[in-house]
Amino acid sequence: MPLQAGGVLSGIRIVELAGVGPVPFAAMLLADMGADIVTVDRLVPSGLGVKKEPRFDPTTRSRPSIAVDLKTPQGQSVVLRLVEQADALLEGFRPGVMERLGLGPHACAQRNPRLVFGRATGWGQDGPLAYSVGHDLNYLAITGALSMIGPRGGTPSIPLNLLGDYAGGGVYLALGVLAALLEAERSGQGQVVDAAMVDGIESMMTHYFAYVASGRWKLERESNYFDGGAPWYAVYETSDGKHVCVAPVERKFYDQLLDGMGLDPSTIPDQLERSTWPELRSRFAEIFRAKSRDEWCRIMQGRDACFAPVLDLNEASRHPHLAARNGFLEVDGVLQPAPAPRFSRTPSAVRRPPPVPGADTKVALRAWGFDDDELDALRQAAAID
Repeated sequence: MPLQAGGVLSGIRIVELAGVGPVPFAAMLLADMGADIVTVDRLVPSGLGVKKEPRFDPTTRSRPSIAVDLKTPQGQSVVLRLVEQADALLEGFRPGVMERLGLGPHACAQRNPRLVFGRATGWGQDGPLAYSVGHDLNYLAITGALSMIGPRGGTPSIPLNLLGDYAGGGVYLALGVLAALLEAERSGQGQVVDAAMVDGIESMMTHYFAYVASGRWKLERESNYFDGGAPWYAVYETSDGKHVCVAPVERKFYDQLLDGMGLDPSTIPDQLERSTWPELRSRFAEIFRAKSRDEWCRIMQGRDACFAPVLDLNEASRHPHLAARNGFLEVDGVLQPAPAPRFSRTPSAVRRPPPVPGADTKVALRAWGFDDDELDALRQAAAID
């Protein structure tokens, strides 16, 4: 399937070294925005196939895939040839791997001084843990973020792998690369973007460090406004075993919530009196358990009460607000979120379905300037698929 043209990043060329987590997510964001990205996948040995149907890996959408053996000199030369024409490169190997392959920042800068070299890791390119293994949960743990999520007196809760892999890693990698591309336009020089997940997570926690320093945040979970401690910033079970959430931080919205719940403000403790929060939480829980989730939705409809039902993924895709914003689309039979953010003049789009790794080797390399004789020589050397 040919790529759909257009997008705010149309004309930007990026080489992506295939990986997991933050790198493909960042590449998806940039490709949906129109960047011309080629994914360099591993050379898949004959007969092994792929682990899952590509259509079920939507973070690989909007760009073609080529299969290259990076351990061969010829395969390394393919990447360097692509680098010569690229504006940026994205990779997520452990520190030192790209250098051992002869594809590190210095080698690439010799070919293209304007190249922005984006690196995503968990621990960063230096420091005592730089060469250690890890996953999203480990990075959340040492940054302090994990300690703040979960029930009081219980075990910290795992917030999927959203905060490390995708927010602290992928989003910060994309942001850093875009900023470096802007700077390269002015200076004519590229640079390395070290997008460590631990750094991204800490950056997102800036406000919370300030809360602790000011004495406004207790380190015990469920003792604060935004960690489930406040009864008016919490999730409650309904009579049908489903859940709703409330978050009226501002007094005027809190009054709207109380009115919907049938509570007279004069008969309950003050909203900000922490010592009475457990009592108020029990009262709220009793009231919300008296009706179903849908009944509460009808009661709260039209009220400025900061109320919402807790939906599962299937329900979320059918919610009227998200549907009205065309928040989901179907690609190769797989429902998935639409590109974000939205642009008024140069809209993002899913430019093609996720490819089979290596399926586009010949076509993509031709688009990047390789002729048929070169492709035949690379195949004979087993450097490409």
